[in-house]
Order: sequence, then structure tokens, then C-alpha cells
Amino acid sequence: MDNVTRYQNAALQYYQDLTGSSHLHYGYWQPIPETEDDLTMAKLRHAQEKYTDHLLSFLPQNIETVLDVGCGNGDNASQLIGKGLQVEGIAPDPFQESSFLQKTGGKARFNSNTFQGFIEDWQRIGSMPQYDLLLFSESTQYMAVATIADGAKLLVKPGGYVLLADMFRKNEDYQTGMFSNCLIKSELQMAMKEAGFILLDRDDISQQIVPTLDLCVQNFQTFGVSTLTYLASLVRIAVPPLYKIFDYFLGKKAKVLVKEGLQAGNIFRDHLCYEIQLWQKLT
Repeated sequence: MDNVTRYQNAALQYYQDLTGSSHLHYGYWQPIPETEDDLTMAKLRHAQEKYTDHLLSFLPQNIETVLDVGCGNGDNASQLIGKGLQVEGIAPDPFQESSFLQKTGGKARFNSNTFQGFIEDWQRIGSMPQYDLLLFSESTQYMAVATIADGAKLLVKPGGYVLLADMFRKNEDYQTGMFSNCLIKSELQMAMKEAGFILLDRDDISQQIVPTLDLCVQNFQTFGVSTLTYLASLVRIAVPPLYKIFDYFLGKKAKVLVKEGLQAGNIFRDHLCYEIQLWQKLT
């Protein structure tokens, strides 16, 4: 296991321990909190449950097979199985594999691969499976626009669907920063249309997910910054040479990251949106 995967596993485990939830998405706050006192971890967990319900309310009626791309721990997949659908999941993470198989009770197949790697493996075999629906729940930001559109063209049956939900950049000039890996909304829409899909439905739920960012900032202000300052003080007292090295090489970068983290909600409001989109492949 490489270091990147190990770091990701640690981050996922930390997030789950922090929230007490297996969900790895931003949630769907309804009603929208009116005060900071309404931003609690308990309400975030409730928002995460409501997110799954709202996302799956966009499922078409005439489907049987689903490929869950970037399937996470299997929360969406278990709900899909409960609706009588046949589900496969894809994620390149062994940590998520064990959680996915446990959550789905072994009723869904897990492909330990990237989306691109999954397609390339089937191309080498000389065939390609096709599904009634591809689901991308907060996974598009880890892929290229062409990978999503071209992959959907290969894997979706004629008349089938792509259901995706994620953050998108509405401002093309926003190119550096914590959310700059998110796809540009207009570019994805153009690529999907060129791949032979039409947009059937969309829902901008930006207002329903931004409270999660505000909650994270609130907790980071309360606990994170003070904890980091305390740890830095301990290192400065106990091992002055180590502190000087850290401060010289990473001090400025750390301060930039902290400053940006404290502005996460405002950055999102200025440059991004969060949409659920349902696409259908033309026959």
C-alpha cells in the first residue's frame, strides 16, 4: 500500500470517528440552519441520511442494474439493494472495500479499481458490461471530464442513465485552492452532451450542503486552530531545533492552509455550486 492510500485511509477513518457516521458526503440540511447553535454533529448525521434519500429520489423507475462509481463505504449501495436493484461498486481503496462488502451484506460486487482502470480492464478482455444507470456521488471531482463522459458512453445502455451529485466550479477563473479539483460545470455538461446524453433533471442543493462547511469551520476554529497552536508550542519548548526546521520549511504553507480552511464556506459560496444531475443516453 502506497503512502497516498495510507493517508487517505487515515483521513477517512478520522472523518468517520469525528462524525460517528459511515457516510462520506456533505449531507442535505433541510430545514437550513438559522443559527450557529443549529450546527451540530448530530444534525449533520441526520442531514447525511436525508442526502441519500434525496439523491435516490431521482432514480428512474425502469432500471435494474447500477454501477456505483466511487462507492465509498456502501451506504448508497445498500439503499439501492433495498430497492431491489443489482449493484456493483468501484473504488480504488481497500479500506472502503471491506466496509462496502460488510454494509451490503455481500449482495453487491466490489471492483477494487479506478473508473478508468475498470474500463481499460474490460477493453483488454475485448468486451464491455453495460448498466441501466451509473451513479457518481461526490466522485466526479476525482476524475477528468473526458473520463466521465467517455466512460458513461461505453458503460450505459441505450436509453440508460447517469445520476451524479457533486460540487462544481461555476467560476472558471477559480483554478487554485482547496476546491480547485472540482470540475467546471459547463465543461462537464458540454462533454456529456457530446457523448450522446441529454439532461433530464437537475437540482441545485448548494444551500442544503453549505452548512456542513460552516460546521467544519466552526469546529476547526474552536478545536483545530487551538490544538495546532498548542502542539506547536510543545514542540518549540521540547525540541527547539525541530520547531525551527518545521517553521522554516512548512510554517508559511501551514498558515496559508489554515487561513484557507477558515474561509471554506465563503470560497464555496463565491466560486462553486452543488448539483444533482440526471442524464439519459439517447437511443
